[in-house]
Amino acid sequence: MDNSTLSRTSGSEKKMDQKLQCNNCALYLLLASVVGSMSIAGVSLLPLHPSDHIPIALGAWLSALGLVFFVSLFGLINHVGLKTKLGHLCRKKYQLTIGDVLDISNKIVSAVQAVLSCFTGVVVCAWSCTRNFLRSNHFMSEAYAWFGAAYFFYDIWSMYKVYVCTAVNGAINGSVVKEKQKSRLRKIADYLVTQPLIILHHIFIGSFGFLLIVYLRGGLGDCVFGFVYLMELSTPFVSIRGILSKLKMKASSLYVVNGLTMLFTFFLCRLAMFPYVMYMYSEFINQSIWEAVQSLPTGCKVSMAILTLPQFYWFSLMTKGAVSIFAKKKVASPISSKKPSCSPLTSGASDVRQ
Repeated sequence: MDNSTLSRTSGSEKKMDQKLQCNNCALYLLLASVVGSMSIAGVSLLPLHPSDHIPIALGAWLSALGLVFFVSLFGLINHVGLKTKLGHLCRKKYQLTIGDVLDISNKIVSAVQAVLSCFTGVVVCAWSCTRNFLRSNHFMSEAYAWFGAAYFFYDIWSMYKVYVCTAVNGAINGSVVKEKQKSRLRKIADYLVTQPLIILHHIFIGSFGFLLIVYLRGGLGDCVFGFVYLMELSTPFVSIRGILSKLKMKASSLYVVNGLTMLFTFFLCRLAMFPYVMYMYSEFINQSIWEAVQSLPTGCKVSMAILTLPQFYWFSLMTKGAVSIFAKKKVASPISSKKPSCSPLTSGASDVRQ
């Protein structure tokens, strides 16, 4: 081997080492950002008494930390999926595109947000609902309203990144070039047109929902808001369902078990929860549930209807999906349970299918 070949080999090895070090630095930086932002947010709340309210300055600080946390977590999962050896092996094994990796990252962040929301709901309900149903407060309710509001605006950006990447990957032949040549404003416009409902939902929750919990509650306690936080209990299972679908595991037992768990938690925390909250309220004011509902302000009843009715629609869609999966399995099971024929022709055909 001559000197020129040796120099080229050593040069390529140096570049590989530099790239590896750069990837490791980015990985550690993102990890530090995720852990650091969450830790700082937690430490910022330590001086507070449970019944304290969150000052605007502290709230703005929590929102900034929330934005750093969710963006960094999305970046960290993408980095693992796209820039590490483990990610490369997983992409090869499950035949994942870059758009699939971004979509899986988005769903994992969504599941993490749901876990944080449920943790907040448990703390708030354990404190406020066991004291005064209408007046007790816990600072976690407002604190996570500030911190979690950042998620909904982060998610609009995250879904845009997934949309753009998926649009390019899903394009056919010459359409790929057209998709790549689109200006950023055109891509944003296309994204807004194709995803209007989820974007409006995020803007509504991240703005009006935040204002309702922090400023517009009219001096009421946050027991009910604790139950609203618990509505996210089914979200991790919705995310896992989407991830398993990307991994082409719809036929697995895990997919079925997760789907049933998703149905149960959705029914428990998004349908059965409202009658239970009204029962607690009726017990508090010593009236029947029907009288308690009638005593609510009109605006409150309208808000509850707007929040509840879509849940019945989504639950019906989930139930139909679960029924269709079981129906397919029922049809497939008699076929798979047939005994193999001794005919050479049939035996050979089965070998080809396998």
